[in-house]
Amino acid sequence: MSAQVRGADAARRDDNRLVVVLAFGGIVVSLSQTLVIPLLALLPSILNTSAVNASWVVTITLLAGAVAGPVMGRLGDLYPKKYVLIGCTAVMVLGSVLCALSGSLWAMLIGRALQGVGIGVIPIGIAAMREILPPARLGPAIALMSSSLGVGGALGLPAAAALAQYGSWQWMFWGSAIMGLGIMLLMAVRLKTLPAAKPDGTLDLIGALGLGVGLVALLLAVSKGADWGWASPVTLGLFLLAAVAFPVWGLWVLRHRSPIVNLRVAARRPVLMTNIASVTVGMGLYAQLLILPQILQLPVATGHGLGQSMVAMGLWSAPAGLAMMAVSPISGRLINNRGPKTTLILGALVISAGYFSGLFLMGSTWGVMTTGIVISAGVGLAYGAMPALIMASVPRTEMGSANSVNTLMRSIGTTTSAAVLGVILTQMSTGFEGLFVPSELGLRTGLVFGGAMALLAAAVAAAIPPPWASDD
Repeated sequence: MSAQVRGADAARRDDNRLVVVLAFGGIVVSLSQTLVIPLLALLPSILNTSAVNASWVVTITLLAGAVAGPVMGRLGDLYPKKYVLIGCTAVMVLGSVLCALSGSLWAMLIGRALQGVGIGVIPIGIAAMREILPPARLGPAIALMSSSLGVGGALGLPAAAALAQYGSWQWMFWGSAIMGLGIMLLMAVRLKTLPAAKPDGTLDLIGALGLGVGLVALLLAVSKGADWGWASPVTLGLFLLAAVAFPVWGLWVLRHRSPIVNLRVAARRPVLMTNIASVTVGMGLYAQLLILPQILQLPVATGHGLGQSMVAMGLWSAPAGLAMMAVSPISGRLINNRGPKTTLILGALVISAGYFSGLFLMGSTWGVMTTGIVISAGVGLAYGAMPALIMASVPRTEMGSANSVNTLMRSIGTTTSAAVLGVILTQMSTGFEGLFVPSELGLRTGLVFGGAMALLAAAVAAAIPPPWASDD
């Protein structure tokens, strides 16, 4: 074997290790986002607080991830991505340890907020792949990294449910911390230290603060509006604050030499349309996460529930996460052969087909599992295509920030979907043994909503023009 061939084989092995480390890192940080879902009913007693206060344990992670994502993405442009990735993971590890040791609401909230910061590993990891991998390897690698967001959540749900039911809830957080430490070590050893993409810039602290105020106000109003009342002074005040904060923030960043988000790049039509499609894909994705577990867990006596335990629900849901990972190589090949736009359209159509087939399959556990697998396969296709479209349309110096904003758009979509579906299921509820539970019509309406959002995503994706980029 010639030295050239041996060198090529060694390079491929190094690339494979890089992809595995980054994808595993994405799975670990996304797993940390969903750890507390099986604990929601137990949190009031664990933290000695009310159910309303305990719900903030989920909300705070969403808010922290939304605010920290663009900041971490910008840091990934200003400094070597290897160190920013290790730093993101370290913050997640610190949050996991704090959660494991917490016995009060405030300690848990701080820990969960720190865990939310770790989600920046995914967009920065995608940008790092763009810098390191050869073009032929990039599509499949991006698809795998993007799918880690859903894989971690799907696989973490049954594991967390089993620990919550049969073990100690602290084990979930200790496990997250240990895996995070392992990822940090692998990143330190396996990732290359490349020069920063934009070493001459500075972090726009005022822009970061302004973006944080606008995002927190908007996401709080959307996620908590149903609990506080959509016409309540708090909800309306938050919407008003967001409406004022975003234009003021926009004026600031347009004048800044190194803005936290480059709005001129974000306004390019390929980037703008991809981000709009990301919002609609996020809206379509969340319906599955909310509705299918309820169908599985509602008592059989309701007439439309399947009576599964918490652990069984997690196990029936797990194949969906595996399906998302299984289609990532297919997504990569489609991106390379047909382009990311075609792949995104196909993914959105598969998501829609999954939801509409669920209308006929929701009467059995196997049917619900099949519905989840089809939807997740579509999500895997779509999630691989969106960052590929973004990176083909932005300069190298903006890749970390642009990918983080795209991830934020998905989060805004899921948050908005949660609010809409919350209203649907609340308004279409039925009495059962003294409780109000979602009616069959409400669940079916939720499935139709998810399918319709996916069709809208396909229509938006079809309007994305050919990508163009510059390294200026």
